[in-house]
Amino acid sequence: MPIRVTVYGENLHEQKDAIVQAHYPNGMHTTIADALNRDPQIKASTVTLQEPEHGLTEQKLAETDVLFWWGHMGHEQVQDAVVERITQAVWRGMGAVFLHSAHFSKPFKRLMGTPCNLKWRNIAGTGDRERIWVTSRNHPIAAGLPEYFEQEADEMYGEPFGVPEPLETVFISWFSGGEVFRSGLTYKRGAGNVFYFRPGDQEYPTYHNAHIQQVLINAAKWAHNPAARLSAEVALNAPCCNELIPEARFAAGKAAAK
Repeated sequence: MPIRVTVYGENLHEQKDAIVQAHYPNGMHTTIADALNRDPQIKASTVTLQEPEHGLTEQKLAETDVLFWWGHMGHEQVQDAVVERITQAVWRGMGAVFLHSAHFSKPFKRLMGTPCNLKWRNIAGTGDRERIWVTSRNHPIAAGLPEYFEQEADEMYGEPFGVPEPLETVFISWFSGGEVFRSGLTYKRGAGNVFYFRPGDQEYPTYHNAHIQQVLINAAKWAHNPAARLSAEVALNAPCCNELIPEARFAAGKAAAK
């Protein structure tokens, strides 16, 4: 059975920005989904901000193995009830991949529990050259990649990055202005695998880059947890039993252990 991926996109820049329309005539979310669908192990579909409940109903999330999220100017338009629904789904085992400015999205900030702030620079028309170094060569998300790959232009993100210490740092970016950034970070939230990947400002054709597309495919496979979904409340917030182990049973158990 293929990995069921849902790609969320705001679909806002595409409606009003000619540069974005030129790079992504069918929307950034469609380009991302098309890249994922090139792998026969993945079946990707899309939802957008404009749909009822942003397309992320309880049923849709139940049918989603991995959620990809790209957002920027519409963060505050995302309904809090949907954010909580996503959070619960991740805790139960749904994977999540957050792209570029999704670092400031409601779902990512909810899962991280930190401000998730950073510094940025976007030079109109030129951007910064970016070299993305693979810092964990044996990580599944880095499969099939060279030791580094480059983008001729993208928005710069710089440290410090206000996120919790990750489980793994898979990529580090260097920019032509001298800044560096931890651009590929993994987390575990409940039973869910979470990956943040930095590249992807809307003004640049980032998601047409073959290496970037390989990262997206690898990330979908890594984030997928094939186990049955758990209850979000694995440890119930409830008092424990009042019965203590009788001293005689406790002593017998210690003796048997010897």
